[in-house]
Amino acid sequence: MSIDRNYRNTMKKKKRRRRIVFFLIIPLLIVTFSVAGYGALLYKKAETVFNDSYNNIDGREKSELREEKVDPNIDNVSILFIGVDESDTRNFGSSTRSDALMLATLNEKEKSVKLVSIPRDSYVYLPEVGYKTKINHAHAYGGPKASIEAVETMFDIPVDYYVKMNFHAFIDVVDALNGINVEVPYELYEQNSKDKANAIHLLPGMQTLDGEEALALARTRKKDNDIERGKRQQEILKGVMKKAVSANALTKYDDIIQAIGDNMETNMTFNEMKALSSYGLKKQLDLNTLSLEGEDTYIENVYYWLLDDTSLANTSIELQDHLEVNRATAGDIDYSEQSEEETSSATYD
Repeated sequence: MSIDRNYRNTMKKKKRRRRIVFFLIIPLLIVTFSVAGYGALLYKKAETVFNDSYNNIDGREKSELREEKVDPNIDNVSILFIGVDESDTRNFGSSTRSDALMLATLNEKEKSVKLVSIPRDSYVYLPEVGYKTKINHAHAYGGPKASIEAVETMFDIPVDYYVKMNFHAFIDVVDALNGINVEVPYELYEQNSKDKANAIHLLPGMQTLDGEEALALARTRKKDNDIERGKRQQEILKGVMKKAVSANALTKYDDIIQAIGDNMETNMTFNEMKALSSYGLKKQLDLNTLSLEGEDTYIENVYYWLLDDTSLANTSIELQDHLEVNRATAGDIDYSEQSEEETSSATYD
């Protein structure tokens, strides 16, 4: 099949996506209330909360695509944000899918960030199981480790850190900020976090959204596709970051820290988080958002997002250049003999 041949030739390139990108505001919050003298008490609380969220992956001290463990104080690093499909009404335990994936690369010298959204239905190779299926299945099969390995294979770049968060964090952070300002592209009716149909009704235009409304906007794709949804999620992220570093948010840091900490898991230590605060010392964070092109397709009657080879290759090169890594790592692996079994759509689609 020509799709599979092309896939192997460009296995090295891809992107990720959504709501967990709120992790990027953590170092900004840390530096803001520490530099401003907002309080040693809050600083200590942040340290305690985020240390409690620490969870390193067994047997993974560093990416296999790194010769040495990175130090974010001096090295370019990458962070994979994993948004899991969990709420009060959705709790699948170890079988939880990732509902959103974003990959961020951070260049220490430039103090710049590139953020790539990966459509959840992207048809990709999963090293955890040895065949191609939807990228959001990776977490159900092997947790953050499987998601990291899938992304490393896609882009041929090391993934140094991961941050996993759920629906609750998204809602709680936005509500703690008293809402965020976001452009709504069209009128929509969407379910809420408890899966109540049409509970959220939004009209087009710039407006202030609460947590439930922002989540509905981030999730909807009824009138477009995963690519446009990824762009909306990136705009929502920008809205959160802008609000979080405003003077009006200072008194909300305690609630924000608690909201994030209660719903986050990461292999990044508090000291490593603090190292990222330098990216927020500029007046405006140098953040460049990227998205992956592709097209709708059906394979054995299952829907997938088939990534465009050229878009994937160009994005991979852009990320590699930003991280300043060699381009001859995971791309050298030969998957030509791997099975292409498909999983049952009844469980995961």
